[in-house]
Amino acid sequence: MSYEPSALELALAAAVGDDPGLVAELRSAFIDSAARHADAMARARSDAEWQEAALRLKGLAASFGAGRLIELADEAAAAPRGDAEALAAIERALAVMGVQ
Repeated sequence: MSYEPSALELALAAAVGDDPGLVAELRSAFIDSAARHADAMARARSDAEWQEAALRLKGLAASFGAGRLIELADEAAAAPRGDAEALAAIERALAVMGVQ
């Protein structure tokens, strides 16, 4: 089986070129930010907080070309606050991207 870079890795490489250190740094920053937005969704105390965190996650995902995460964040923004299915889907997507 051959290795195929993810959309995230391709977007990072396109942004910074062939600098593995910078790609790793940007990937780490993306993952940290995405995890914080997902955590903010989980801790949201109001519908507005939930939606704001979901839309921030969507914007971050869009900045890095993470198509599936864009879709999930958009769906979550339209879902009721604390929607367990929406959160679980986002957590699964982040796990695939490397969020522990």
